[in-house]
Amino acid sequence: MAAQAEYDEEEPPARAEAQAEAEDTLPRGEASIVPADSISGRALLAVIAIMTFLAALTLGAVVLVRSASGDWQAAVAREVTIQLRPADQRDVEADVRRALAIAQNTQGIAFARPYTRQESAALLEPWLGSGLDLGELPVPRIIVLKVDTVAPPDFAKLRQQLGEIPGATLDDHRVHIGRMSAIARSAVAMGLSVLALVLAAAMMSVMFATRGAMAANRQIIEVLHIIGAKDGFIAAEFQRHFLLLGLKGGALGGGIAMVLFALVGMTFGWFGGTGEAVGLFGNLSLGAQGYGAMLGLIVLMGAVTAGVSRFTVSRTLKEMG
Repeated sequence: MAAQAEYDEEEPPARAEAQAEAEDTLPRGEASIVPADSISGRALLAVIAIMTFLAALTLGAVVLVRSASGDWQAAVAREVTIQLRPADQRDVEADVRRALAIAQNTQGIAFARPYTRQESAALLEPWLGSGLDLGELPVPRIIVLKVDTVAPPDFAKLRQQLGEIPGATLDDHRVHIGRMSAIARSAVAMGLSVLALVLAAAMMSVMFATRGAMAANRQIIEVLHIIGAKDGFIAAEFQRHFLLLGLKGGALGGGIAMVLFALVGMTFGWFGGTGEAVGLFGNLSLGAQGYGAMLGLIVLMGAVTAGVSRFTVSRTLKEMG
């Protein structure tokens, strides 16, 4: 007790000298408090790499869905249709010409083209099959309108003018755009939720690994406390170790994910892809934004690993003290 009291009454310069001596006893690199190459360290590296790979896959899928959703909505918004249902005692061809004239004289309509009777009937083949005689059925006639996205038309006025033609309706696809937007938002929310769960699992893994490393090196930590090392110095040693571990694991998992997305995009581009796949997912290319997000994920994984490690060490040291 007397020795401890005498140590506590050291002058601040003596304490600073003891602190510097304690820090000098730990060379940087492999001779730090936490061994750089150990079984637990390699296991945590593998876990972080797997977590980052899964998180990068999820992030890439979110980027693709958002990009495809924007393309879908832009494509649908550029086109509207006029449908004319045949009515008794009316000349449907005359109604088509009248509706076409109204559309062509509407400001904001860049192009208008009526589908022929055969083209209108062909649209029903996926549901009714081919080879059917649809001449006796009241197949609606369709006029496709291309919208000027810079100066769009007044759809309310156009709909009012078409109301003078019996059986004519204007479909601006707002319902479809709303549904696609809702589906895209749901997919993005699910992807971000999965990403949050992966990060949470990585944080828990780092927390347990840090506690295990502290338990394995408890005697060294106690000796450092005796010779004057502060908690901040010990926490910084663990933080640096786990920061490098997180960056290595993140770079490994994220790098594999980026290579995988690049290979899929190139393969899809070489073979051209099917029309349905292109319509759903675009060209499956992440672009600069997607790859930049993955690089940010790697840095985030390193920062999360370092931050969780320092927090765990500081809390554990307080419990030990």
